[in-house]
Amino acid sequence: MTVSTTTAGRHSASLDLGVIGNCSIAALIDRRAHIVWGCFPRFDRDPVFCSLIDNKADDGDALPEKGFFAIEMVGMTRCEQSYLDNTAILSSVLSDDSGNAIEILDFAPRFVRYERFFRPPQLVRRVRRISGRPRIRVIVKPCLGLGEEPDEMTRGSNHVRFVGADQTIRLTTDAPISYVIEGIPFAVDRPFSFFIGSDEALRAEIETTSREFLDKTTDYWRDWVRSLSIPFDWQREVIRAAITLKLCSFEESGAIVAALTTSIPEAPGTQRNWDYRFCWLRDAYFVVHALNRLGTTRTMEDYLGFITNIVDTFTESGAEHLPPLYPITRGGALDEFEAPNLSGYRGHQPVRFGNGAATQIQNDGYGAVVLAATHSFFDQRLIQPGKDSLFGQLERMGELAIAYFDKPDAGPWELREKEAVHSFSSVMCWAACDRLARIAGTLGRADRKEYWKGESKRLKGVISDHIWNEEKGHFVSTFGGTELDATLLLFAELGFVKPDDPRFIATVEAIGRDLTRGDLLLRYATQDDFGFMHTGFLICAFWYVDALHAIGRSDEAKELFGRILKRRNNFGLLSEDADLKTGELWGNFPQTYSMVGLINSAMRLSRNWEEAF
Repeated sequence: MTVSTTTAGRHSASLDLGVIGNCSIAALIDRRAHIVWGCFPRFDRDPVFCSLIDNKADDGDALPEKGFFAIEMVGMTRCEQSYLDNTAILSSVLSDDSGNAIEILDFAPRFVRYERFFRPPQLVRRVRRISGRPRIRVIVKPCLGLGEEPDEMTRGSNHVRFVGADQTIRLTTDAPISYVIEGIPFAVDRPFSFFIGSDEALRAEIETTSREFLDKTTDYWRDWVRSLSIPFDWQREVIRAAITLKLCSFEESGAIVAALTTSIPEAPGTQRNWDYRFCWLRDAYFVVHALNRLGTTRTMEDYLGFITNIVDTFTESGAEHLPPLYPITRGGALDEFEAPNLSGYRGHQPVRFGNGAATQIQNDGYGAVVLAATHSFFDQRLIQPGKDSLFGQLERMGELAIAYFDKPDAGPWELREKEAVHSFSSVMCWAACDRLARIAGTLGRADRKEYWKGESKRLKGVISDHIWNEEKGHFVSTFGGTELDATLLLFAELGFVKPDDPRFIATVEAIGRDLTRGDLLLRYATQDDFGFMHTGFLICAFWYVDALHAIGRSDEAKELFGRILKRRNNFGLLSEDADLKTGELWGNFPQTYSMVGLINSAMRLSRNWEEAF
């Protein structure tokens, strides 16, 4: 997929962005090949490049004041961008109307070195002349702290150091360093490379290192893609989604973040601006399911390791309520605060860091953990399969599920001012008991199997009585309630009901009638703490596709899936939300949930390889 920008102007912020990374850091690149977002030395640290969330709606053609890395070709009128096939390496070809052209290759080094993964907190920008005598101007304006400019800038023969109170960033290059510092245009008469990241000296020749890193990173990604189990249909879409999911994984701990950004609003002017650079337990089941289908066992096992470490720590703590989200290293605070000196995405404040949802009670977490960890007991490919000791820890999750399945919580949509007994949370608690019975069976623990089967049956009876509304003729989102929400679409996938259960079919049809808006879905149609919904939540659209397929409306599901894919940006990526009328992307980006939804739906709907030819 090649995308083209035919104007030299327009710096207005948008989510038509490409992503690069190496499972340690990541960066977002706009349609002019400017780096507009990136945190060092890991996803959840302060953004060094923050212009994505520090701009105004009327900024027009003006360059941002700070928080970006631009390589601009003098006189550029066109920018064509594409990923190198089956990689996370982005190519941007800049050209003018006089026959001058350059290529910028952007990537984060990732490959095996000394029998371990080499993934430094570093980005590489490699520039080469394609034709004519092009000239470039390099402008590097990082921030250190939350939108703060560096305290000091020092230079060496081939590097510049941007010094702040808590971090120093180093740019190393074989381009003329004075031209770079002063923003003076110069000719691209040979390849130039730019390494930017942690304050470490590059201990080898710049051009040789740049070329070696590029070649090895290319080989790594293509080998990784070659190992994927992909569907026959929608191969390119699934490959790009899989690479993006991989880029959202923090390999050191195994965590996978919900998104790489903070405070991209779910809809303009709504105050729904949240920090998503953390790991949500709710996502665990869906992420592990997608990774399992793709055959990415290493990433899946790393993620399961993160989840089971949470179980260990929680059990040792003796706490009663499992936090719904965690920092990517499980340590540190998630206290939510605002950064008023950052103007926001298109001027939409507040810009928030941390996430107050970490202190909420969300009872679905017990089921999410058990469902994710269940893979450890059944997947024979894993190096560290589940054992009796892990089962004992998971039983603690099950007992808490029993205790809280019918208690009020903030629910799957993390309501900040309201609590209720949410149907999804209750069904997830049931799922914890159901899966523990299955695990006990595979471990030969007949007594525990019978216990958990009994509890599963009991919970199912109570829940069923409270979440079915006879007058409405469908399941409802809260005990004794009347309203719908999109999580009800998951009940068949979770095994709570069979897909041909008339109650489930009626619920899917009701959601199609009341929550769909064109090709998109609302999470719910009721007013919450911030008003009514103005955008469609993309994962809900994929859940609806899956539910249609499950109840036998497969042709309709495939047609809808094809239309939803058109909501992806020009790089094949999705954020959290989309405008109901225009389809414009909103919400944090790229959204892991959305990419997982794409993968799971494609896997379900595709012809198998034997059918295809």
